[in-house]
Amino acid sequence: MSDDPAAANRRAHLELLVEPFEENAPGAHVLAATTAIESSGLSPTMGPFATSASGRVEEVVAAAQAAIEAAFDAGATTMQLRIERD
Repeated sequence: MSDDPAAANRRAHLELLVEPFEENAPGAHVLAATTAIESSGLSPTMGPFATSASGRVEEVVAAAQAAIEAAFDAGATTMQLRIERD
């Protein structure tokens, strides 16, 4: 972690697509990822193809790790992850 005080305020946005994908019927693996993001302190938004959330860089990275682990544990076969710094 950086000693730069501005680093603590850097924000990022995460998008996570969890498969298998079934339109309008998120499976347990998708719900597990969303719950993990929420449990990490972020507010996830479920879109038609991906779940997204924003926060400080450190929060987003931790939420992504938790979501990946939870989704695989719940039966996900593939995930696509994008993290973009705001």
